[in-house]
Order: sequence, then C-alpha cells, then structure tokens
Amino acid sequence: MTTETPVPVAKRVPTERLHHGDTVVDEYAWLAAKDDPETIDYLNAENAWTERRTAHLSGLRTELFEEIRRRTQETDLSVPTRKGEHWYYTRTVEGQQYGVHCRRAVRDGETAPPISTDGAPLDGEEILLDGNLLAEGHDFFSLGAFDVSPDGRFLAYSTDFSGDERFTLRIKDLASGDLLADEIPGTFYGTAWSADATALFYVTVDEAWRPHRVWRHLVGTAATDDVVVHAEDDERFWVGVELTRSERFILIDIASKLTSEVRVIPADNPTGEPAVIAPRRQGVEYSVEHHGHRFLILHNDGAEDFALAYTSVDAPGDWVPLIDHSPGTRLESVDAFADHLVVTLRSNGLTGLRVLPLDGGDGNDIEFPEPLHTVGLDANPEYRTNRLRLRYTSLIIPDSVYDYDVATRELTLLRRRPVLPGPDGRAYQPEDYEQQREWALADDGTRVPISLVYRRGTPRDGSAPCVLYGYGSYEASMDPWFSVGRLSLLDRGVVFAVAHIRGGGELGRRWYDHGKMLAKKNTFTDFVACARHLAKAGWTAPDRLVARGGSAGGLLMGAVANLAPDAFAGIVAQVPFVDALNTILDPSLPLTVTEWEEWGNPLADPEVYAYMKSYTPYENVAPLEYPAILAMTSLNDTRVLYHEPAKWIARLRATAPQGDYLLKTEMEAGHGGPSGRYDAWREEAFINAWILDRLDRA
Repeated sequence: MTTETPVPVAKRVPTERLHHGDTVVDEYAWLAAKDDPETIDYLNAENAWTERRTAHLSGLRTELFEEIRRRTQETDLSVPTRKGEHWYYTRTVEGQQYGVHCRRAVRDGETAPPISTDGAPLDGEEILLDGNLLAEGHDFFSLGAFDVSPDGRFLAYSTDFSGDERFTLRIKDLASGDLLADEIPGTFYGTAWSADATALFYVTVDEAWRPHRVWRHLVGTAATDDVVVHAEDDERFWVGVELTRSERFILIDIASKLTSEVRVIPADNPTGEPAVIAPRRQGVEYSVEHHGHRFLILHNDGAEDFALAYTSVDAPGDWVPLIDHSPGTRLESVDAFADHLVVTLRSNGLTGLRVLPLDGGDGNDIEFPEPLHTVGLDANPEYRTNRLRLRYTSLIIPDSVYDYDVATRELTLLRRRPVLPGPDGRAYQPEDYEQQREWALADDGTRVPISLVYRRGTPRDGSAPCVLYGYGSYEASMDPWFSVGRLSLLDRGVVFAVAHIRGGGELGRRWYDHGKMLAKKNTFTDFVACARHLAKAGWTAPDRLVARGGSAGGLLMGAVANLAPDAFAGIVAQVPFVDALNTILDPSLPLTVTEWEEWGNPLADPEVYAYMKSYTPYENVAPLEYPAILAMTSLNDTRVLYHEPAKWIARLRATAPQGDYLLKTEMEAGHGGPSGRYDAWREEAFINAWILDRLDRA
C-alpha cells in the first residue's frame, strides 16, 4: 500500500521587526536556516509534492527533452579564435555534459580558422581542459576563470563544485601539461596576467559575498604570500580585474550601480602601485580601454546615453571628446584594436556595431537586414588585426559567427549553429516561422515594445496560447535570441513574446531610470500592459497566457501575480527575488548594500520603505484567485537565496489556499540552475511541459 504525498504545510513562526514605525511580520523566516534539518525536510517535501503534481507530465517531459536533444548537434566544435600562434576552441561530445577546451597551432599560410563541420577534433589539437574529467564525482560543476597567459604557456582556471560561485583557482603549465602546486581557494570571477606571466591577479569577496579585494599572486609561491593590490571599503562598490586587449595594462574596475573608478597597473610592472584614471564622482560612470598613447573613456558625465572621450596614457587628466552624446543612441562599450575602434551601441531597441577608423572619420555601422536581431563582438583577442569576429542571432536565426573585413566591409559567415531535423524529420527552415515587433500602451501613455515569434499560420483570433517573458532590471536588455527548446512550443502553436519593459536597457538609459528606485512599479505595469495588449490584438487570451521570468524577472512575476492575477493562466518564476523588502532591509545578507542604488535604501529612507512594501511580492500576497504558479530555485544560490521563493509559496498556500502552487528546489545547484547541458535541457523540458499543460497543449 502506498502513502499519498501530502500538500506541504509550513509551520508559522511569526517574527516581527519594526521599521519607520511599521511592523514587518515574517511567519516563515525560519526557512532561511539552511543548515537546519527541518528546512531541508520541508524543501524535500515540496519537491515530492511537485513531483506528484506533475507526474502525469513525465512522458511529455521525456518527449520535450528528446526534441531538444534530437535538434542539437551534440558532438560539435566552436569556430576557432586566433591568439598568437594558436587557434583556441571548445568541443562538445555526444553524451558528455561539459565542454572540452582545446587549441591547435597555426600552420604556415593559415589565415582562415580551421572548421570541423562534424565536431570532430582538429588534427594536432592540444586539450587544455576537459570539463567532464574535472566534474567527475560531483553533482555540480562550473568553470569560473579560463585565462591563458600572454605567452601561451600557462592556463589559469578555477572551479566551483557547489554552485555558490566561490572558486578554487589553479595554474596549469601548458608546456609540460602539469598542474603547478599553486592553489588559491575562495576566489571570484576575474583574472589578469602580467606581461611576463610571473604574476596573476584575482578577486575575492567579503562576508557579504561582495567582490572587494584584488590580489597579486606570484607564480610558484604559496597563496598565503599573496598581496592585496586594492581593497574596497565602501560597501556600495565591487571590484573586478582584467587585462587590456593590447596586453599593456591591468585594469582594476571599481563600480557601484551609479558610480565608477578605474585604476591601472602597467602589465610589465606588476608590482607597481595602481594609478587612478579619474577619481570617483557620485553619479559618474566610466570604463577604460587602452589604445596606443591614450586611454579611451566611455562615460556618462553630462551624457545620459554616454559619450566617448580619451585621455593621455602618460598623464591621465582631461577627457578629450571623440564621440559626442546623442540622446537615444546608447553607447555600451568600446573595443580598441591597433588600427581601428569598435563601438557597441543600441538605438531604437536594437543592438549595433560601429567601426571607427583612426583618421577621425564618422565610421560605418555594420548592417543586417532583419528587423529584429542581436549583434555583438565575439572573442577578438588579437590587438593587431584587420578582421572582426561577430556573433549574430534573432528569434528565428540560430547563433551565427561572422568575420568582418574592416578594409573591404565584407561580412563572411563562418558558421551558423546547426539545428537538426525535429520529430517530423524535416530540417529546420527559418521561413516556417515569423517574428515581428508590436507596441503596447502603458498606463502613463508610454509605448512599450514587444518582440514576438510564432509558427507561420498561427491564428490571430485570440485562440493561440502564448508565453510572455520579461525581466526589466539593472539596465539588462532582453535582446532577441534563438532557442532550440522554444521550437517545441512554437511547433505546438504557442506564440512566444518578450516584453521590453522599463527597468531594462532596450531604449537607453532613461528607459532604465524610469523602471528603478521610486519608479520601479513602471516595470510591473508595463508588463501587464503588454499582456493586455496581446489579448486585445488577438494574439492570445488571458486564459491562454503564461508569464515567465527569472531572478529580478522573478520579482516581476510575483508583482504581476498580485497586481493582475486575472491576466494570466500561469506564472513561471525562476530563482525569483520575491522577498525583496526583507532582503534589502538586511545589510548582512549577500549583495544587499550594493543593491541600495538599484532599489533604494528602505533602512534609511521611509519613503523607499513604504514604496517597496507596496509592491514586493511576499509582502503583498492576498486572498486572491491566483493563476497557477511554478517557482524554481537552487539551494546554493548566492544571488537570490532559496528561502525567498520557499517563503513566498508557503505564504501563497496559507493565504490563498485554493491556488495551485509548486516549488522545485535544485539541491545541488546555484543561481544558474543545473550545470550540465543535459541537466539544463531536462529542466527546460520540465518547465515547458508545465507551461503546455497550463495551456491545454500537453
């Protein structure tokens, strides 16, 4: 006789805190005790309940997983990138979860990258690192650093086996193939080599998991002898380190959400004192790239959408203009090469690349014909080159790698990611699908762009099911991207839409500013406006619309569930930031202080406190008729702690018990979910099966 899995019921232990004369009551604060067996038992009970509630979808999950696998060329090889006397690339092998990182010597007269269409190893390859071997015996594996020294002799790499993004840094001698004795635990992302590869710079975090120190390690010495090069005491700021493409300077990047500062060390003098390019000024952001006798400065000083200037390498001082500010054209980065510059920008909601000659001309924009697309620089490690490596995609065009000849302006397609035949045996044809942009009207009259993709012939009579995706924070743009897993939805008649809401960066810095701090609610009302527009325009109907978002996009999901539960048939919230008020009130938690310039500081400002309390999902759960909700989280997530969705689901179940709420916790993963590609495909199949079930397409 089997025992039926019960609905999990979390105990309620009211914890009270007083802020600005207001009492915050948190009945489920006990779930934050990660090491408490009772917490783990509760999460396991939720997982068991989710498995029971979705057991009828097991066949569909297998079908969707196999569709992803069938359409993917599992044994594959990236387009090699040249650096010095080697081509560098990554291979995947059918049946293996992780990539194999390799290089092969450049042969006499070889100018074009060697390409393996079947994914087979290149003749004469050297395996630098095999992720599958490193991952053996571990449920989770992530590679942090992968940094070959300028002379090609050493490889610095770091590994994480829990998902908490705390890496152990090691050095491999590529000449001998041996690992050096050097081992540095507790490191973060970011490394930089000195010019002669005698020194390696890296980053560590403080107790709040804020990257705050840059260290110098001398190869062949003990980690205990490493020296702190910069320690950042202001808790609003975090640090990073990198080597310029010219390999002349090590950059120490110091930034908060609103302010930045860059310090430089000559790469040929790694023990030198870091020099400040420009002292930090509140509200001024800038980044630095080295180019010959000058440092290029991309900045927002009196330039909302940023401008480009330069200053002297020998005596950094005044900023001399190169590209003036142009409202509506957001300059995002600048890349320097010996004979040209490349500016990455966005205008009218689309990304672009502008190549600037050194003669002071206006330069030229690289043109692509599709009305919706994403283009950006790929890996371009060579400083002296007349060719650029680009990456291009759209909602219907798979990831594509191009070379661009700077002199002739000719684009050469090197490789487009293959999409193998699906279940019907037909090859993928982009013309079987359509993409377009529409505009919703927000409550305040703002026009909000929506990108849509669907199978050709999908009806416009309101009968089609739809998934609406959103994010809307940190100036992050949800630019068009191709997804093999998404094809399984499109082929079942589902429309996929992306809401480019305020808080993101799609329409420039002002678009971001109008969706943060005390304007954050614009993010949520924009998303609801997009959902209403899709129904009004005949793309779908509220009972056939599922919303999806993750991380800060998970906050969006929780907020719109409270704001407009009638607009959706279901909501998928991945690693959702749904307990924002309690988190931002606690400066001891990871990353809280650095977030105050994004959300506001409710500890110090009663207006911010009241505003956040009025929208944060956990605080505003009410006895409403909520749509079905699937929350996904990971036990070792350090960015959005697992207890946020756990508490949210518990409060939903207690406050609106008639709803269908599921929580699935990955017990061996971090913010990005499962680490292996097959595990990631299974998670996507799980989510898509739940979505199709909600849309009556299971």
